[in-house]
Amino acid sequence: MFVMGNLLIAIAKILDILFTVYTWIIIAQAVVSWVRPDPYNPIVRFLNAVTEPVLRPVRRYLPVRWGGFDFSPLVVLLAIIFLQEFLIKSLIQLGYRL
Repeated sequence: MFVMGNLLIAIAKILDILFTVYTWIIIAQAVVSWVRPDPYNPIVRFLNAVTEPVLRPVRRYLPVRWGGFDFSPLVVLLAIIFLQEFLIKSLIQLGYRL
């Protein structure tokens, strides 16, 4: 049974790393959006391609745009922090119990 526990712990750690990387990508996209970037720049295109599928539903369902500021990255970052604190830690604790 310890193999299953180690597998859950490994999956939790990989998910934690992926969430952390995605957090930095969202932060980079938010910082880049403050200036007028070249839309044909490969970095800008990558940031938009990776973040828009997550930010678009938040923008559609929540009125998170006040005074010209887009708060959807903040909402997504809070959701990622929640998942890291709840899901990842729960998976690790479950893995140690197995």
